[in-house]
Amino acid sequence: MNRRALIGVFGGLFTGYVGLTAAIPVLPGFVTERYGAADFTVGLVVMATALTALLVRPVAGYLADRHGHRNVMRTGALIVAAGGALYFAPIGVAGLVADRLLLGVGEAALFTAGAVWTVSLAPHERRAQLIGLYGVSMWGGISAGTFLGATLQRYGYGAVWAFSIALALIGFVLVSLAPAPAKPEQAGGGGLLLRPALLPGTALALAAAGYAGLAAFVVLHLQARGIGSGVAVLSAFSLVYAGTRLIIGHLPDKVGPRRMVIWCGAGEAAGLLIIALAPNLPVAVLGGVVMGVGFSLLHPSLALMVMNLADKTKQGAAIGAYTSFWDLGLAVWGPLIGLVAGGFGYPAVFLVGAACAVAAVGVALCVRQPAAQSPAQPAAAS
Repeated sequence: MNRRALIGVFGGLFTGYVGLTAAIPVLPGFVTERYGAADFTVGLVVMATALTALLVRPVAGYLADRHGHRNVMRTGALIVAAGGALYFAPIGVAGLVADRLLLGVGEAALFTAGAVWTVSLAPHERRAQLIGLYGVSMWGGISAGTFLGATLQRYGYGAVWAFSIALALIGFVLVSLAPAPAKPEQAGGGGLLLRPALLPGTALALAAAGYAGLAAFVVLHLQARGIGSGVAVLSAFSLVYAGTRLIIGHLPDKVGPRRMVIWCGAGEAAGLLIIALAPNLPVAVLGGVVMGVGFSLLHPSLALMVMNLADKTKQGAAIGAYTSFWDLGLAVWGPLIGLVAGGFGYPAVFLVGAACAVAAVGVALCVRQPAAQSPAQPAAAS
C-alpha cells in the first residue's frame, strides 16, 4: 500500500472540503446583507452545489476511469479554488447560484476520483476500511471548514473567501505531490449509470431517510417532549460515526459486505426507534450512539458490493453513480420527512426512517454476489 499516495489523496480531500465548506456558515448572511435576499433565495444559493454534485458524480467517475484519478481530482480542486475566487466578484444572486453550481462540479470531481483512487491503492482485504476512512476525511473537512469559516467571519467576508481559495489550492498541491497512479485501462461502454450501482445505491438512498430525519428534527422532537439538548444526540451520532470507522472499519472486509449491511441496517433502525420513544436525554443519546455505529459502516459495505460487481475499467463510473444516490436520497427525503413531521408528528419521522433502514437491507440482500466470492474474501480486483 502506497502510504505517500494515500496521504496525498486523503489530505487533498480534507483540505478541498475545508475550502469548499468554509463559505457555508457565512453565505446566508452575505446574501441577505449584500442583496436583501429572501429565505428561499438563501436556501437556493447554499444548496445549489447538491444539484450539480448529484448529476456530475457519475461523469466524474467515468472521466477518472478514462483519464486518470489524479488528473480529475486535481481538476476538482482547481474548480473549488476558482469558485472561491468568484465570491469576490460582483455577480449578483444569479451569479452566486451559478458559482455554487460550479462548486458542485468541483466537489463531485474531487470526491469521486479520490474514492476510486483510494480503492485502487488499498490492499484487497482492506478496501472497505479505506473507503470508510476516506469518508472520515471528507466529514472532517466539512466540520473543520464550517467551524473555521464561522470563526473567520469576524474579519470580514473577504477573509473567508481567501481562506476557501487557499485551502483548495493546498489540496491541489497535496494531490499533485502524490505519486501518479498507473494509467487506467481503457474503459468500455455501458453508460454512466451502471447496473452494479443500482441496488446498492437504492439501499443507500433508503438509508438516507434516517439521517435526514435525525439532522432535521431530533432537536425539535426532544423539545416537543420537554427534554431539550437535541444537539447532544447529533454530537453523539457524529462522534460515534467517525470513531466506528476508525476502530472497526475493517469489518466489512473481514466478514463480508452482505452480512455487514444486515447488521448496519438493524443498528440504524434500532437507534431511530430508541430516539422516537426516548423518555429522557440519556436514552435519546443512546439512540444516537446505536444509530451512529450502524450507519457508519453501511456506506462502505454497500460501496464494497458495487466494487465487487463492477468491471475494473468502470469502477470510477460505478462509484460515481453509487454516491449520487446519497445526494438523491437527501434531496427526496428532505421534503418528504417534513411532510411526515407535519402530518403525523416528530416521532413518525424516526419510525419512517427505521422502516426505510429495514427496506434498505431488503434491497441490498437482492444484490447478487460474484460466484467466486466468499463473505470474508471478496473476489473482485481493486
